[in-house]
Amino acid sequence: MAQAWKCSGLRWAADGPVLTWEGGRRSALTWGKRVAFGVADGGVRTCVGARGHACPVRAAVPGRSTGARCEECARLDRAHSVAADTIADDPRPYHVYLAWFGPGMTKVGITAEERGSARLLEQGAVCFSWLGVGPLMAARRTEELLRAALRVPDRIPYADKRAVRSELPRTEAERAAEIIELHARAVGLGGWPESLRAEPCRPVDHAGVFGLTDLPAAVGQVAELVAGGAIGGRLVAAAGPDLHLETGGGGGGGGGGGGGVVVLDTRLMTGWGLVPTGAEELSVPVREFRKQVKETGVQDGLF
Repeated sequence: MAQAWKCSGLRWAADGPVLTWEGGRRSALTWGKRVAFGVADGGVRTCVGARGHACPVRAAVPGRSTGARCEECARLDRAHSVAADTIADDPRPYHVYLAWFGPGMTKVGITAEERGSARLLEQGAVCFSWLGVGPLMAARRTEELLRAALRVPDRIPYADKRAVRSELPRTEAERAAEIIELHARAVGLGGWPESLRAEPCRPVDHAGVFGLTDLPAAVGQVAELVAGGAIGGRLVAAAGPDLHLETGGGGGGGGGGGGGVVVLDTRLMTGWGLVPTGAEELSVPVREFRKQVKETGVQDGLF
């Protein structure tokens, strides 16, 4: 029986996306690469734990959960999260940023300065610019200022991000336009914290990094993995946690049965035991991809 591997998630390295595995192994992903794996027969998806610690009870978690954590581990993870606003005394400097995911979809957020642009790659930001840098609480207050004064959200649903990736404006200038306009409005606001230093608008474009140029429209999205199921396809793009795979068809239900590009959120892979496979099609549940209506040797890896 083939060795089962546990995926730790998709990470973004300097040269592109990388799938990471428990034990430290990594699988670099390049455009055109065949991505294929199966879920161990009879396997159960188990909690991935929190903050580097294994789940003490190895609790079973639902297949459709992107967090892959039981209730207790999810609570522990959020208790030490900057995003959850539970840490006020972090001494590190923080960037405030504006991130654009498609027309009408710009958000404000913060990330530790030492992380560089990693957070923007992880979120699938097609274009972004720094807005300012300073202490954590000053960055938080600036984020809240933009939400209140300019009605800029701090979250964009992944479903909305995925829906527009194949229809983005073709030039970098077009993709940066909303960021440039919003940056100018933001720096003109009164009430900025004195300890936050404004930064000039210098849009960074990730469309090429993500492989979104001439991206075919998706026909389906993997709903969940299941024991005994398999996924196989050719990688055509990746953004945030998502892989866009050109498949030959199949599918355990829903859309994508005739082949085409299917989106796999790699967060659905965590917690499962995965094995190498020669699969060329999908045998997991796939739901039809609908546009969102917006109101505004030594085994080195699985492949």
